[in-house]
Formats: sequence, C-alpha cells, structure tokens
Amino acid sequence: MTISRRNLFKTGIAVGAAFSMPSVLRAQTTATEARTVRMVKVSVPSVFDPVVSTSQDTTDHAAAIYDTLFSLDSKFMPRPQMVGKWGASDDRKTFTFELRDGLSWHDGNPVIAADCVASIRRWAQIRPEGQFMMTRVKDISKKDDKTFTIALKEPLGLLPNFLANLLYVMREKDADKSASEAVATNIGSGPFKFNQAAARPGDSLTYDRNDKYVPRQEPVDGLAGGKIVKVDRVILENIRDAQTAVAALQAGEIDYYETPPADLFPVIESDPGLDLQVLYRYGQDFFLRINCLQKPFDNVKARQAVLHLVNQEAFLQVLSSDPKYTNTVTSFFGSGNLASNDENTGWFKKGGDPEKAKQLFMEAGYAGEKVVILQPTDWAEGNNTSQVLADALRKVGVNSELAPSDWGGLVARRSNKGPIEDGGWSIFITSDTDFARGEPMTSSHLALNGEKAWFGWPHSEEYEALRAKWTDVETVDERKALARKMQGVAWDYVPEVLLGQFTAPIARRKTLTGLIGMPDIVPLWNMEKA
Repeated sequence: MTISRRNLFKTGIAVGAAFSMPSVLRAQTTATEARTVRMVKVSVPSVFDPVVSTSQDTTDHAAAIYDTLFSLDSKFMPRPQMVGKWGASDDRKTFTFELRDGLSWHDGNPVIAADCVASIRRWAQIRPEGQFMMTRVKDISKKDDKTFTIALKEPLGLLPNFLANLLYVMREKDADKSASEAVATNIGSGPFKFNQAAARPGDSLTYDRNDKYVPRQEPVDGLAGGKIVKVDRVILENIRDAQTAVAALQAGEIDYYETPPADLFPVIESDPGLDLQVLYRYGQDFFLRINCLQKPFDNVKARQAVLHLVNQEAFLQVLSSDPKYTNTVTSFFGSGNLASNDENTGWFKKGGDPEKAKQLFMEAGYAGEKVVILQPTDWAEGNNTSQVLADALRKVGVNSELAPSDWGGLVARRSNKGPIEDGGWSIFITSDTDFARGEPMTSSHLALNGEKAWFGWPHSEEYEALRAKWTDVETVDERKALARKMQGVAWDYVPEVLLGQFTAPIARRKTLTGLIGMPDIVPLWNMEKA
C-alpha cells in the first residue's frame, strides 16, 4: 500500500484527534465512516436536471434521487418500477398505469399521477424517443391520484421501452418548468436524498440514504427490481489528477475510481487491496463522425475510403495497452445488442486496407482539399486517436490537419455546417455505449435524416424509411431482420466509421462490493462496504 506524505500527515492528525475523543464518540464515527462510500467519477455534476443534460454525471445523480416509471433489467427489457399495475386496451391505443403503494417525495408528500403526467410531457420535449412518441399521442392525463393513461392515435409497441429510458419522475411543480429551464430543487422520491447542506459545488456532493424509500419486492436485476440501499452515505469527490486519485484509493481515502488511465492499471493490479472491474462488458464503441456536407466527404466514395482505411487494432492500442479490454467492432449497431449483425461487413480487414482507400479517394476525385480533424486535447482517448487518424490519412495522400481545442471548443465548432475556410470541420472522434448503438430510435447519431440529423448531417431516405418501421415491428426476429437491412444501407452510405470497442474498467477497493454493471448509469444502491 502506498501512503503519500500528505496522507501520512493527515493520518497523524487523525490519530491524535482519535486519542482525544471520548470512546463512545470514536465508535460512532468509525461506524459512520464504515457505512460511507467515497467515489471519484468522471466529474461532479454541475447541472442536476436530467432533462436539461443527459451527461453521465447528471444521470447518475438523477438515478440516485429520482425514481422511474419503468427500468431496464440486465437483458434490457423494461420492467415496472414506480408502476404497480399496467395494461393496454385491445386495440393497443390506450395504456393505463397505476402507481404502486409507498411512493413519497423527500419532502414527505405522496407521489401522485399528476406528477407522472407532467414529467412525461417535459421529458418528451427533449428526448428523441419522447418526441417520436408524441407524434402518436392523443392525450396523457390522470384518472385519479394513483392512475394515469396515455391515449395513442395509433399503436406504439415500444411505449414501455421509451418510458424506461432516462425518464425521471419529478414533482408536478418542478416538471411544469420549461424543458430548457433547469430544475434546481433536487427533491425526488428515489432511494437517496441529496444533502444540500453538505454540497460543495465543483468539489464534492453528498447523498444520504432515504429511510422512507420503499423498494420493490423483486430481487435487483440490472436497473430493475428492488433498489435496496446498503450504505448510509455516498460522497462524490472531485479529484482530477489520476495519480492523486489512485494514491487516495490505495490509502483508503476513496473506495471507487471510475476512470483510471491504462498506464496505471499495473499499479492497481499489484495492490492486494484493490481490484479492476469491468461493469459493462461491452463498454464504449469509439467512432469518427464525418461531415457529409463538405468536400471531400460529400462524395460517398471518400467516406467509403475512410471505412477501408481505418486499422482498428492501431486505434485500440492507443486506447489500452492491454488487449483484454479491447475488441474490434464491425456491426453498425455494435457487438452486444440484438441489432448487431454481420450484414455488409466485407470491408473489414485486419490492419485496414490503405490501397483500397487510395483507390476510393481517387474515384471520389479528391484534389488535395484540406481535411480538418477536431482534436479534443483534454480528453486523452479522443486526443490520441485523433493523432492516429491524421497520420493514417497523410499516409494515403490526404491533406489532413489537426484542430486542437478542449472538448468545449470541439462541441462549439462541430455545429458549424460551413466549409473549412469559414470555421467548419471534416471529422471528429467520439464514443457511445455499445448498448446505445443498438437503439436506433433513441440514439441521435443513428439517424440519417439530413438537416435534422446529428452533427455530420448524413441523409439517406432509404435508411430512414427502414428506421421508421422500428417501432412497429413486434418480434425480436423481425427487428433483427430490419437491423440487417438498415446496416446494409448504412455501410454503403458511411455516416461514421467505427474505431473499436474499449471496455474501460473501474478501480475499487475490494471492500466495496455489489456494484451493478449497466451502461450509462452507475447506481448507488445495492453496493455495500465491508
């Protein structure tokens, strides 16, 4: 175990203070600390409203203090959570939902149907699946304090799936706010309460166990089942320096570190008190997004050239030196989804195919136009992979140039649809969970609807006609068959190119157990500290 001078000094003070404490108080302090979990995540949230922001730090916060109508189990099937009973009319156009007993807000008031109606309407203003749902909704209304209905103009079989996706129920008076105005009260009905008095914005946030929360009776299964809290308090610490965070983990100052860099894996693995754990085995799929509006990538052959050029193994080496945490990916829908398939994947070749890429750039009429790659210097994975991409393009004769900035600068610039000389761009690299890649109705970058599409603005009417059928097919086999057709079109069009999959492990003290492995959210319930 490594203890820094800073930690040793702190330990000396703590020992001195302990000897001066009454023994009963000392025992109480020890017991409290034993049931307190300290975590370092990617960042401490600065925006607390999961409608205004869907970043992971915000959704983790929301999952702790709010509850959901439905939740996804470990097989990504929707299961009732706040809902006790539900059903659909014979024509599948009217859904009725009844809340289960025991639901109450942190301020002591009961959760009622009007809260749910207001929350659904606000969520649907922002979320893509909610926006689609509202095109088929005739009315959302309460019947009584425990019951509400959703009346549809035409059937929508995926309605429970939609309601299970980042829809956190708020009090009616909070949910009545505009979707662009952040809710700041942090009063939910979930298993944890936000400790406003202990909050130190930008430094640490504290969550206390909600003694009044009534969990479901079913065993925990993914995000579904009983949300049983086994600790008294969770504190999110903001430690930006990786070496400092690992030292704190070794010294027992923190229990969990979400993003240890790959070069520190050996240090963690050599410590008998620590463990590396992959929570979601399919991890993140890295991909480069192509600007389809500007030269040279307004020509499909130039986009196909990049598809053949990419050597996934080279990109994966800079993501992690340990191959057990990386995988190649060939399906447009990732590798761990029901939608994953092998249609139209003949382009994949180990090591890439630079000669094929050269040929396709020639066929596209490439004439030396500058290709600008947005390079996020404050995101190590994006920074390093951007440099690998620029080098690969130069080797096949493409005039590639890196445009370095922090991630905030990249986000601002990627919305520019103009040419390079007017501050536009050609390519940027990002990532998404493998789970999200299998959800074409909820993942914005899986839409190819032109001006309405995500950054890069791909446009394929053939693909969009297929995607529109996604909500209407009823069986898994039908959805798989539809995914094959969509992938066939997508890999001919090439709106983006996959770089590989990285299953980044978290680091934890071995005394912290019971962590739930699901994409996008790290739940605070079910974990316990020995």
